[in-house]
Amino acid sequence: MSVLRRFLLLLVVLLAAPMAAAQQQYEANAQDDCDTDNGSSVLGYTCATASPPCTAYLTFRSAPPSYASPITVSYLLNASVPAVAAANAVPVAPPVARDGLLLVPVPCACTAAGYYQHDAGYVIQFDDETYFIMANDTYQGLTTCQALMAQNPAHDSLNLYPGIKLNVPLRCACPSPAQAAAGVKYLVTYLLGWEDDSSTVADRFGADYQAVLFANNLTDDSTVYPFTTMLVPLKHRPKADVTVLPLPEPPSPSPAPAVSAPPPPAVHSSESGSGRWKESFRGRCIGIGVGVGFAVLASGALLALFLLWRRWRWQRNGELPRTAILDMPLATGKEGAKATPTTLVDVDVRDAVGSLTVYEYAELERATARFAQEQRIGNSSVYRAVINGNAAAVKRVAGDVGIGEVSVLGRVNHSCLVRLFGLCVHHGDTYLVFELAENGALSDWIHAGGGDNGGRALAWRQRMQVAFDVADGLNYLHNYTSPPYVHKNLKSSNVLLDADFRAKVSNFGLARAVVISGARAGAGAQMTSRVVGTQGYLAPEYLEHGLIGPHLDVFAFGVVLLELLSGKEAAPARDGGDGGEALALLLWEEAEGQLLVDGDDARDKVAAFMDSRLRGDYPSEVALAMTALALRCIAREPRARPSMAEVFLSLSKSHSSTLDLPPMELSVPAATLG
Repeated sequence: MSVLRRFLLLLVVLLAAPMAAAQQQYEANAQDDCDTDNGSSVLGYTCATASPPCTAYLTFRSAPPSYASPITVSYLLNASVPAVAAANAVPVAPPVARDGLLLVPVPCACTAAGYYQHDAGYVIQFDDETYFIMANDTYQGLTTCQALMAQNPAHDSLNLYPGIKLNVPLRCACPSPAQAAAGVKYLVTYLLGWEDDSSTVADRFGADYQAVLFANNLTDDSTVYPFTTMLVPLKHRPKADVTVLPLPEPPSPSPAPAVSAPPPPAVHSSESGSGRWKESFRGRCIGIGVGVGFAVLASGALLALFLLWRRWRWQRNGELPRTAILDMPLATGKEGAKATPTTLVDVDVRDAVGSLTVYEYAELERATARFAQEQRIGNSSVYRAVINGNAAAVKRVAGDVGIGEVSVLGRVNHSCLVRLFGLCVHHGDTYLVFELAENGALSDWIHAGGGDNGGRALAWRQRMQVAFDVADGLNYLHNYTSPPYVHKNLKSSNVLLDADFRAKVSNFGLARAVVISGARAGAGAQMTSRVVGTQGYLAPEYLEHGLIGPHLDVFAFGVVLLELLSGKEAAPARDGGDGGEALALLLWEEAEGQLLVDGDDARDKVAAFMDSRLRGDYPSEVALAMTALALRCIAREPRARPSMAEVFLSLSKSHSSTLDLPPMELSVPAATLG
């Protein structure tokens, strides 16, 4: 009787509610024609603007090598890595088998346009990407080309190129009042496969078949199509087993077939099970299935024993395996950053390190001769190493602070940023394995008497190449990563030189993700109460107000450029005077007071400012332009500084002029000439 009452109550509620308020329009194949206005079904699931937000679920099929783990899928869909891993009862880092289904919980809200959506961001990677490819391939139908075009009006579909940042509206929905009254708490956006129809989808999620039809405005005779989305109303959170179990079959004495002919593209939904796999080959496959199943179980048992033994050995040696490392709380500061669904995602989503190697501590000991003093680079905590016959650098970081650097370098890839190969966590310390920069830090080559370089100094052409490389790396961080990053600790000692004296920006321990809302360097600023960095490179607004943004890196780059021009240190040592200790001007303050002149005096001032070790061997016009650019970068007002894109463009022109100079040779100070 109670069941009948509930059924009658549900029927009354459904009949009393307006149909449009309870149902969402099924998109059918309307999403295929990007150039046609196909109505609201392709723009998203409709809602009333006063509708409260909710937690919804998206489904995503593993697509190696790019999107095959909770980390990479979360990054693509702007979701929380721990939440995705928990929803699927899987570890954070290991990849899921191809086409394995992942549940992705996301915040879903109603937009002013009257559509439910969850916002993600995407930076175009390839020349041949189109709105159709991004919607149906990259995002697997969780958005449509029409929705992408509607929410990115500044980017015409015929003029897409790598580096463009797009807003991606993902299809989600919240329960309607009628659904909520019936006990529905969650809606899953499910991408239909070849084998799916309304009945199989309901069976997979344990949902009510009629409720699935009602949610999508379908009937028993409606046609549904692969690679389109269907809403699945649930009274409880979806269980992880929907992602690993095969589709439930109707009662049958025979198991599901291992092989079958592909079904037709259009699948007709009905309770009789039309559109499901045929049963004709089931009897033939029983023996094969049993044998294969036994072999798989035996292999799985052996693999489980091996993994348990390896984890025991790691723990005994004080080391952490990959999954434990990735689950560690990151030490990167997030002060002042307020993440929202449409701006930033948590830093753990950026920690995409699935492609990195996790080394054993014993391996690093052998590679560095047990961290011998002669392998140490200067007074740093970095050691030269040889791993598998290749030169590398091993950096030891106390505690788990190094994991923050991994979270950035594991997501970026640029020739002007130092490359991270892998890591090891041993007895609480983090060991990072980088590519080796054979010529060490830039500071050792541009400061008089610095480093172990035999008194040699960089020639003009080399200095311009270094400036160009550093600007290239910072421009990539600011404008071609998603989200953009601010390095926050740029200085000449964090610029490394390889065997060809090409520069690589290093030390990303203080880097943080930001939102850049405009092209100018002052856009996207955030606040912090914890000011950290190196004297001489910190911008005034950061020291005074804790203001963080791309303009912070622009200022520091201006200081590095002044170092390249003058050979002086950013923060000269203090000298004692008659009245005690006298404070020396910082390099940028000195340049500000000495070089902000016009006319012929400017040329004389620049000539006096230049590094004497260059012996005047540089184009005076280019030096004058470089000095003017450096002064713009160190402007006290952040909005007066250029963006890194402008800096890079300006340096590109000057860099081209250096290509006509003779081949690069190291300068030798006049005092060393015989």
